[in-house]
Amino acid sequence: MTTITFDTLKFVERLKAAGISVAHAKAEAEALAGAFSEALETQLSTKADIAHVERELLAVKWITGATFGGVLAMLLKNFF
Repeated sequence: MTTITFDTLKFVERLKAAGISVAHAKAEAEALAGAFSEALETQLSTKADIAHVERELLAVKWITGATFGGVLAMLLKNFF
């Protein structure tokens, strides 16, 4: 599984330096870390996901080619 490095402490420190309360900064850091985690689990594709799709497409290409070849062979046999 892919991970995103997110330094919540550094994020909180930056918000504190900007005048945000500690409790608010911690809540924002937790919410942002949760959003990153959810995005990785539900929306982003990993290299493994892409490799899996490529293998499936290769299989579909071979099956389509074999089917087309079989149909072509039957047509040639019937007409020639």
